[in-house]
Amino acid sequence: MELQGKRAAVLVEQQYQEMEVWYPVYRLREAGCQVTLVGPEAGQNYPSKLGYPAKSDKAAKDVSANDFDLLVIPGGFAPDFMRRHESMIRLTSMMAEQGKVVAAICHGPWVLCSTQALKGRKATCFFAIKDDVVNAGASYVDAEVVRDGNIITSRKPDDLPAFLRTIVQAVREAKPAMAGVR
Repeated sequence: MELQGKRAAVLVEQQYQEMEVWYPVYRLREAGCQVTLVGPEAGQNYPSKLGYPAKSDKAAKDVSANDFDLLVIPGGFAPDFMRRHESMIRLTSMMAEQGKVVAAICHGPWVLCSTQALKGRKATCFFAIKDDVVNAGASYVDAEVVRDGNIITSRKPDDLPAFLRTIVQAVREAKPAMAGVR
């Protein structure tokens, strides 16, 4: 169990891309990581692009960057909805500022664009939001996965194997979360 004792938050909102939530959730759990689905509200079902529900365990306003070692931001159209919640932006921003692993795939970097996390970094994303990522201060790289320090980005569902391999390696190298410290 390579990530035993590690804790991850996976952001959820309506219109998420199914594989970009569930592949990381199950791969991280398989590695022994405790995974929490974090949405705008606790206990709410958020439908995917195809209607598959993801029920949030916690509300973003009720968690802290100190509670997690890793944040995963899936794509689909969910990031456009995530950006509308200050608590989701704050969590993302604090995770990045504290040097925690922050991983975003496909349209997920849209959430990073609403923080300072991309300034001066290399990143990738779904090609349609490349301009947004560049305008947020990143140098765009067309690659299946880009790791720049604690920030990990990928382009699309086909990149999920490389995305998760890179996430697991980064979390193994990172300092543990300070559970319950606020």
